[in-house]
Amino acid sequence: MPTCPAPVRRLDTDTASELTAAAAKLLSLHGSATSPDLLAGLPAACARLGDPLHRLLRPVDTADGLFLLRGLDVDDTALGRTPGHWSTVDDAGALWDVVLLLVSTLMGTPIAWDGQQDGRFVHNIVPSPGHESEQTGASSAVLLTPHTEDAFHPGRAHLLLLCCMRNHDGIATTAASVRLTDLPDADVRQLKRPVAPILPDDAYERARRFGGRPAPVPTLFETSDGLTMRYDPAYTPLEEADEAWREAYGRLGAELARVSVAVSLEPGDVLVVDNDLVVHGRVPFRARYDGTDRWLKRASVRVEGRPTRPLAEHDEHGYGQAALTAWAV
Repeated sequence: MPTCPAPVRRLDTDTASELTAAAAKLLSLHGSATSPDLLAGLPAACARLGDPLHRLLRPVDTADGLFLLRGLDVDDTALGRTPGHWSTVDDAGALWDVVLLLVSTLMGTPIAWDGQQDGRFVHNIVPSPGHESEQTGASSAVLLTPHTEDAFHPGRAHLLLLCCMRNHDGIATTAASVRLTDLPDADVRQLKRPVAPILPDDAYERARRFGGRPAPVPTLFETSDGLTMRYDPAYTPLEEADEAWREAYGRLGAELARVSVAVSLEPGDVLVVDNDLVVHGRVPFRARYDGTDRWLKRASVRVEGRPTRPLAEHDEHGYGQAALTAWAV
C-alpha cells in the first residue's frame, strides 16, 4: 500500500481564520456544539461565509474520491487529554465540532443516528479499553477493514469527514476508490446483483437486535458518472452467497487493496471522503490510554438529490435505525 498524500485543498490564513471565527461565534452564542439552536443556525452562518470558502469547500470532484483540507491549527496543549471513550469527551474540542459542522453544511446536510453516540452530529473516534479487536472506530490492535461508512443503511452519508485532533504516532487512515480499480466486466455484473445483506456493525447495538429480515443489496451500482460502491466485508455474511459472486467479491477486495493509499492525518487536517466511491479503514496500532492516543472527530453529510444510490434502497428497513438531520432535531 503506497503511503501518499490525498489531493490537498489548502486554507490560507484568512480563510482559516474566517472559518474558526464563525465557529467561535456560534459556540459563544449557543454555549454548546450540541445545541439545537446552534444546529438550526448552521445554514445562515454558512451563508455569511465568503466566496473563497464556498469554492474551496465544494464536495469531492475527482476519481480519487477524497481530498485533504489543510490549514487549520489545533493547539495540542489546549485540547487536553485524549479521552478513553467517546462518552467522556464532554465539551473537549467543542470549537472543532462546530468547525466540522460548518464544513459539513457547506457541502450538504449533516446527519446523525439516534442509536450511535447519543445522536451527536460529531462523533469522537478514540481507542477504548476492551474494544481493541472490534471492527469499529474504538478499536486499535486490529486492521480496521476498509468499508463504506454505515453500509447497512440506505440513509448512509454521501460524504464522510474525519478531522484530526491528535495523531502523535502518525497512524494512517486507509482509502481506496472503486473508480481507480480495474475489474472485469463479468465481475461488475456479478456485484450488481443483490446477493448478500450488509448487517449493522457493533457500534449499533439496537440495530443489531432488529427483528426484520436482512435484505440482500448490490455491492456495485452504475451511475452516469461511473461506478459507486456499498461494501463492508466484515459485516457481510459471505457464506450466504453463491460461488461466482464470492469470487467476484474477493477480486474486488484485491483491487481495492491494490489501489489503496494510506493518509497520515496531522492535527487540524480534515479528510473528506466520498462514501459512495471510497472505502476507508485504519492500520493497527498499540493504544497507550495515557491521554496522548490518536483522536479524530467524525461527521457525516448527506447531499440531497444525489443520484448515486439504487432506487430499491428506498424500500429497505434500515434495521429500524433512524437518521437525524441537523436542522430538524
